[in-house]
Amino acid sequence: MRAVVQRVTHASVTIAGTRVGAIGTGFLVLLGVAVDDTPDDARALATKIAGLRIFNDADGAMNLDLAAAGGAILLVSQFTLLADTRRGRRPSFVAAARGEQANALYEAVGFQLRSAGITVETGVFGADMAVELLNDGPVTILLDTQPQARSVANG
Repeated sequence: MRAVVQRVTHASVTIAGTRVGAIGTGFLVLLGVAVDDTPDDARALATKIAGLRIFNDADGAMNLDLAAAGGAILLVSQFTLLADTRRGRRPSFVAAARGEQANALYEAVGFQLRSAGITVETGVFGADMAVELLNDGPVTILLDTQPQARSVANG
C-alpha cells in the first residue's frame, strides 16, 4: 500500500462540478492499493499516517501530529501510485489491486483513521476526480507498507 501524504492548508475533491469532500488544515492522502496488500497493511498505514509529526510546533520544528495541529484528512484513492515505469513510456498497473479488493482496503484505511478520532473526508472510489490543494511547506511524505518487497519486485 502506498500513500502520498501532503500537509495542506486546505484541500478538496470535486466530481462533475460537485464538491464531495473538503478539509482545512491537515493531510491530503493519495492512496494506492497493491494486489498483495492486506487489512494488516491498512491498519499499519493508518497508524503511521495518524502519528506523523510533520506540523510545526511553537519553535518551528516539525514536532506535532495531526491531532495536536487540529487537522483533518482528505483521503483519495489513486491506483496510479502503483505504476511500473521501468520499461517503455506507458506505465503498467498490474501491481494495483482491482476494484473490490482495492475499495475494501481503501475503506479500511478510512475506518482506522476515523477510529483514531480523526475527521476524514473522502473522494469517491473509482470516480474521475479533480483534487485541489494548497500544499503547506511544501511538505510531502511518501509511505509504503512494503518498501523493500516492492523495490525488489519493481527493480
